[in-house]
Amino acid sequence: METKNIMIVGVGGQGSLLASKLLGRLFMNKGYDVKVSEVHGMSQRGGSVVTYVRYGDSVGSPVVDKGEADYIVSFEMLEAARYADYLKPNGKIITSNQEIDPMPVITGAAKYPENIAKRVEEDGISIDAIDSLSLALKAGNAKAANIVLIGRLSHYFDFPKEDWIEAIEQVVPAKFVELNKKAFELGENA
Repeated sequence: METKNIMIVGVGGQGSLLASKLLGRLFMNKGYDVKVSEVHGMSQRGGSVVTYVRYGDSVGSPVVDKGEADYIVSFEMLEAARYADYLKPNGKIITSNQEIDPMPVITGAAKYPENIAKRVEEDGISIDAIDSLSLALKAGNAKAANIVLIGRLSHYFDFPKEDWIEAIEQVVPAKFVELNKKAFELGENA
């Protein structure tokens, strides 16, 4: 199988590392060679966080270059636009419609861009935007927005739901498993 590439992008504290571990576990459980890597930036100060998940028969480098991502899972709308050039032709962005002001917006040096999803689509990029924060709150905790997005991502794979749930059970701390299963299902059915 040809190597497939997923990028997970967001800002510090949104759970991109857990999401990448979950995907890595899912693909390992399915028998693929998997590489997961992380780029943190200024994550502790709300800066950009990027993780790469690559899987296939044999994966060399853990890094995804521009134009190579099959999917980008974005936890924040501006991050979706920032990394859109990493997407392959016919790739897909799965994103939260949440907007988190970066430091230049907070300080008043810039304005948060308007209509990001529409602008991305006008560039010919397929984008699937959902309100993952509201769905996470419905599941019981705003921090589960990452798993809501993984649930949405699951639509684009032929793996049975049980495989995704098994990966959640393997990587999520036991006391949060039921919450995350519910978040996954809400994202899956969004």
